[in-house]
Amino acid sequence: MRKPSNALSRYHRVSAGTEEARFLTANNFPVDFDLDAPLSDLWSIHDDAMSDFHRAYRSDMSDRSDRSDRSDQPEIGKKPAGKSLLNLKIKIADRMLENCNFCDRRCGANRKKGEKGYCRLGAVSRYSSEFLHYGEEPELVPSHTVFLAGCVFSCVYCQNWEISTHPDLGIPILPEDVARIAATRRALGARNLNFVTPTPHLHTILRILAEMRVNTPIVWNSNMYHSEEAAKLLCGVVDVYLGDFKYGNDGCAKRYSNAPHYWDTVTRNFLCAYDDSEILLRQLVLPGHIECCTAPIIDWVCDHIPDVRFNLMFQYSPAYLAYRYPEIARSLTDGECEQASRLLAESGLYSE
Repeated sequence: MRKPSNALSRYHRVSAGTEEARFLTANNFPVDFDLDAPLSDLWSIHDDAMSDFHRAYRSDMSDRSDRSDRSDQPEIGKKPAGKSLLNLKIKIADRMLENCNFCDRRCGANRKKGEKGYCRLGAVSRYSSEFLHYGEEPELVPSHTVFLAGCVFSCVYCQNWEISTHPDLGIPILPEDVARIAATRRALGARNLNFVTPTPHLHTILRILAEMRVNTPIVWNSNMYHSEEAAKLLCGVVDVYLGDFKYGNDGCAKRYSNAPHYWDTVTRNFLCAYDDSEILLRQLVLPGHIECCTAPIIDWVCDHIPDVRFNLMFQYSPAYLAYRYPEIARSLTDGECEQASRLLAESGLYSE
């Protein structure tokens, strides 16, 4: 399988400390805005700022492309006086929380006033655990993973259903505390900071990043079901999208994860991520779903986002409520694993 010339190359540079993580660049990028401005005005300022940011960022990367000496790299953690692009993103996310549309369900809950959305979360973000994870893809290990509570899906085979369905049992997040822990984990060898199931916590994650001064790549480990607005806030902040591409059609997505308009939402977000950053794509093979899910996903990726790292996953087990769905209440067969592997090999996508 061909290896894309840019497969996670920037991630590796940030992880090695020879390039600045994107959230630090955004936090160093000055933007002037009125804290009390209407949300529509904040979005307009954000769009203009992102255009300037991308021009400056891409020009800066081009200037550095043939230089290995770190003497010209920006000084980590030196935030200029005044407000920044990251501050603007935080303010917009805070406003969005009043009529929540972080995910593409767009439930409209006023989480700031204690209403809970589909994710079962109010304004307070919670996590169940954080640690150096050695079970992720080789490029990420050891990964400082923060397992966040709640979820915008309702997967009937969820292996973390206790976390996703009972988020109130999690530990409340103080952004400065998580930033401090992340610095410690980085010093202990973490290659990245990996937020798992992050979509309902966009407002909190942005605040964590504003508190951080350590240079580490940010991994957005999600089901890619966030809204267009959330995608705009993630642009210029995330270094790697560790994205699940679960289903090849809306019917399977609705049946097993209660996720309407899945295909349009997830493909839109993968295209946005592809334009903005780097992608490590996961496809969990489901029993009996190679033709309807795995095959069309591989075809779409080949046609639209070929320069990704593709991880075909065979660790499905019929957990949680899967016993209610006889067609997936079993493990994968050897034949199914071989069929899926053959499809990926024939596609030419980079998978290792």
